[in-house]
Amino acid sequence: MPSIHHRYALFLAMAAMFFRGVSVGVNWGTMATHKLPPEKVVQMLKNNGFDKLKLFEADDRILQALIGTQIEVMLAIPNYMLAEMSESPDAAAVWVQGNVTTYFYSGGVNIKYVAVGNEPVLKTYNGIYLKYTLPALKNIQDALNRAGHGDRIKATIPFNADAYYSPDSNPVPSAGDFRPEIRHLTLGIIQFLHENDAPFTVNIYPFLSLYGNDHFPFDFAFFDGTNVPIRDQSLTYTNMFDANFDTLVWAMNKAGYPDMEIIVGEVGWPTDGDKYANIENAKRFNQGLLQHFLSGQGTPLRRGKIDIYLFSLIDEDSKSTDPGNFERHWGIFEFDGKPKYELDLVGMQEDRGLVPVEGVKYMGRRWCVLNPDMNDFEDLPDNIKYACSLSDCTALGYGCSCGHLSLQGNASYAFNMYYQVKGQKSWDCDFNGMAMIIDQDPSDSSCKFPIMIDYSSSMILHKELFELFWTSFSVCLMFLLVL
Repeated sequence: MPSIHHRYALFLAMAAMFFRGVSVGVNWGTMATHKLPPEKVVQMLKNNGFDKLKLFEADDRILQALIGTQIEVMLAIPNYMLAEMSESPDAAAVWVQGNVTTYFYSGGVNIKYVAVGNEPVLKTYNGIYLKYTLPALKNIQDALNRAGHGDRIKATIPFNADAYYSPDSNPVPSAGDFRPEIRHLTLGIIQFLHENDAPFTVNIYPFLSLYGNDHFPFDFAFFDGTNVPIRDQSLTYTNMFDANFDTLVWAMNKAGYPDMEIIVGEVGWPTDGDKYANIENAKRFNQGLLQHFLSGQGTPLRRGKIDIYLFSLIDEDSKSTDPGNFERHWGIFEFDGKPKYELDLVGMQEDRGLVPVEGVKYMGRRWCVLNPDMNDFEDLPDNIKYACSLSDCTALGYGCSCGHLSLQGNASYAFNMYYQVKGQKSWDCDFNGMAMIIDQDPSDSSCKFPIMIDYSSSMILHKELFELFWTSFSVCLMFLLVL
């Protein structure tokens, strides 16, 4: 008899088909210290009914796990590769051969898009990728065409929403246009995308409108808010997402491409790392987003189906925190594949439990905390700083899930994160004699002291595949030597 998880997965798949074929995608980032086995994550994607996936690089183990699943994949080329891809058509051809052609066959990986870079024209990059972006896009699409994939796989570029704007003097969508300093480049990219029947991809984050701006109307960031709506000509806007998206549509109209397909490559809400980043707000935003778009109603200016990719699937504890501490907490699942909250993925306006990653193996039930007998705290701040520099302490910030802890509590949290990330080795719970190992969970109702995934368990299958390859290679080598 099938498990309740598999029966629920079947229901999700049938419901998604019923709702006009509209479904939701998800981003899967892998910047984590203790990764889940890709095979288990892919099974979780299937169990939850996700049929579209966006990756940030061509990871061989993930692509192997996706073979035969029919999950539609957007495969990415990282920004650091843009220079090489722009300067060498041969390098682009080699990349396509190794990462697309190798997996794109009947019964293989259902690759639909190649994302060339990730937000390469972002303001904070200070223009370092601008000269590479369009040439890299052209070389990758040309390589796809030459490989015989161009009619089914399209190259695109994920833009950040800072690529366009409305002036402060007229902050409505109809005043929208592309940033002057990148307008010429952006129009060249749009023209190339149009010529190749490829979509424009944009990442939109209403959370960032709240972050660092306490004067932003809170409810306008969500889809069920009660703030006074924005009126723009004959259209009315009740939420930030629609207003932002339609600002892009107006910029497209002014560029001469009113019907260009637009994909939302990233959209979501973090659950920690800022006073506005919590489970309540994340659930409110993501559930409202899904109900809004799975209905097929679109935005006031762009009615109909719009493809969206939730950001993100799983928390990533080694992402850069330069944009903010929230960067490590975008997942709708915890680092170990446990759902953070209920989320209806098919837009039926019901609370439904997400299916977790099954069979996760953890390290032992041990935690590293501050020794309660300590009474000399002179070196404690330096030890906390050291532990946090090599682990993830973003939950300790103001307004965050562990922001209420005392200095001693901060020390225990920091020591434990370091101890767990390092693999629970006894010598990693010392800190000049300030720390000790315990077997009682020090977590409280809001602040969790995690035990990490047993990293070795996620490498078992990889090791088995390597051993199988090596055995086969050795047999072949012996046969050749005999000959």
